[in-house]
Amino acid sequence: MAAGASGTVPWRPKAGEIPTSPGVYRFRDAKGRVLYVGKAKNLRGRLTNYFQPLRSLHERTRRMVLTAAGVEWTVVGTELEALQLEYSWIKEFSPPFNVQFRDDKSYPYLAITMGEDVPRVLITRNRRLRGAKYFGPYTKVWAIRETLDLMLKVFPVRSCSDATYRRAELTGRPCLLGDIGKCAAPCVGRIPKEAHRDLAQDLAGFMAGGDRRYRADLTRRMQEASAALNFEEAARLRDAVGAMDTALSKTAVVLAEDVDTDVFGIADDELAASVVQFIVRGGRIRGTRSWVVDKELDVSRGDLVETVLRNAYDEDVHPPREVLVPELPEDAEELAVWLSQRRAAGREAEGLRGSGRTRLHVAERGDKAALAETASRNAAHSLMLYKTRRSADFTARSQALAELQEAMGLTEAPLRIEAFDVSHLAGTNIVASMVVFEDGLPRKDQYRRFNVAESTDDTDSMNQVLRRRLAHLADEDAAPAVQGERFAYRPNLLLVDGGQPQVAAAARAMEECGVTGIALAGIAKRLEEIWLPGADFPVILPRNSDALFLLQRLRDEAHRFAITHQRTRRKRDIASQLGEIPGLGEARVRVLLRHFGSVARLRAASADDVADVPGFGRVLAAAVVERLSATASGEDASDEAARTPSEEDLVETGTLPEAAVAPR
Repeated sequence: MAAGASGTVPWRPKAGEIPTSPGVYRFRDAKGRVLYVGKAKNLRGRLTNYFQPLRSLHERTRRMVLTAAGVEWTVVGTELEALQLEYSWIKEFSPPFNVQFRDDKSYPYLAITMGEDVPRVLITRNRRLRGAKYFGPYTKVWAIRETLDLMLKVFPVRSCSDATYRRAELTGRPCLLGDIGKCAAPCVGRIPKEAHRDLAQDLAGFMAGGDRRYRADLTRRMQEASAALNFEEAARLRDAVGAMDTALSKTAVVLAEDVDTDVFGIADDELAASVVQFIVRGGRIRGTRSWVVDKELDVSRGDLVETVLRNAYDEDVHPPREVLVPELPEDAEELAVWLSQRRAAGREAEGLRGSGRTRLHVAERGDKAALAETASRNAAHSLMLYKTRRSADFTARSQALAELQEAMGLTEAPLRIEAFDVSHLAGTNIVASMVVFEDGLPRKDQYRRFNVAESTDDTDSMNQVLRRRLAHLADEDAAPAVQGERFAYRPNLLLVDGGQPQVAAAARAMEECGVTGIALAGIAKRLEEIWLPGADFPVILPRNSDALFLLQRLRDEAHRFAITHQRTRRKRDIASQLGEIPGLGEARVRVLLRHFGSVARLRAASADDVADVPGFGRVLAAAVVERLSATASGEDASDEAARTPSEEDLVETGTLPEAAVAPR
């Protein structure tokens, strides 16, 4: 749709027609399909943002506005009502431009069917059993099977099917579980149905976090049986205590026993986000969930948190007393009220007293903050695996290369792609990287690093690096390169990190070297646009396309490789600077760097922190801090920008990498 005279879409409603009240709005296309649902404290203020001149909108927002043919809104009384209505409409219409969840996993739960006349315990993926109490989810079926096998020794609740139970009732003979003591056999009257229901309630209470009370009760009964010389019963209770201890040892104790909380970790980039949820009940991690979110529009971390919570707590899943998130959304108070309502509804359905309230906040210190950091680390790892697996799958790789060939107008698929990235810190330590992908997979033996001695800006650095690389191309008319001279292989596509300026610099390098027959493109990070030489407009690949994921992987890998090289150079530089301090030799410099683990931590350390290092006094520590402060005065604060970890970072360290230097 063409822009109107005002630079925006012609169907824009007049500002005076839009109310200033809280409400929910829907963008529709020409066929009436709902494209996007949003809420606002002030409808006029929010919708006005969509009708700015199109050139000033974010690319993804501009695409949504141009796809739409109209907008409609519904005024509500409060912000909480707006939150509830938005939730309902998103569930009803599944708008393509809202955050889309890709949770294709079906998690197993431990369920106790308290709604049945004779409750049973089972492992199921069905969350709609009437009157059942659920525990989990669990990531592995075998893990919950092991736990259930142990718990049946302590709480011998029936776990057989209804058909097996009825057959035992008719024949008067219990199944094998009844014979070996893993079922109390209410089917043949060994235990009254009321007592069996109490046993099921005890199992539910134990799974909900009553660890200490049940263990203490078993221990007391064991001692009483022993004192009464009932050694057979004492031995049975002893085995039950051992089974309970074994089951508890399989669940990590992380917080106090009275803590019920859900901890969310989120890692995202321009296209997707990974979410990890730790379910903590009774101070123990009882289950975990992880899923991937597709981000169609540019959303803030707070808005993403809100969407994650709304999808995590649907009709069948209710929040606990506390929810920990990495960042609070703008309407955190209304969201907390909504969560409390969901919790109250869940407790009422289970027949529990007290509505309770859900507290929504960010953990800032202590054990909860450490657990939140672990969740975030797992989310970052999951995002990396998601992107890597999509790029590594043969079908996805073939599709990605075919999509690139079509989008860029190539005569053949780019089977060999070389990606370049330039990085520096405040104009110093200028480095570049070259990473190689063949058939959509990395060829790490062919990666190269470059040092740039002098440069005027990023485009000049990119031009220098490309000229140095292209100078090594083998002459097409010459004999094929001998084994070991892989630097002479011709790529099908050169990919640079950046937009039009970087692509123009790379094109000049190709022209200066007289190289033809190689495709060139740049990927601009902010909008994920693909720029071709001499093009006035970028190529926009579909956000869920395998081609875009492949290019992202190339760009991120080139960035990681450049950052690793620059860090190595910076450590050498700081070692040289510290070596100039009288009394500080190479051995002490190594001790200092090993103690703090990174240059960033060393620069942030105080004189007292340095003095704590073995072999360092206060005078020497003060000299170290003074020298580091003098050399850090011109450094860029973006040195500590967070990034998604690479596979190598996680394999080599087992943790998230330190903050990375932002490329220029």
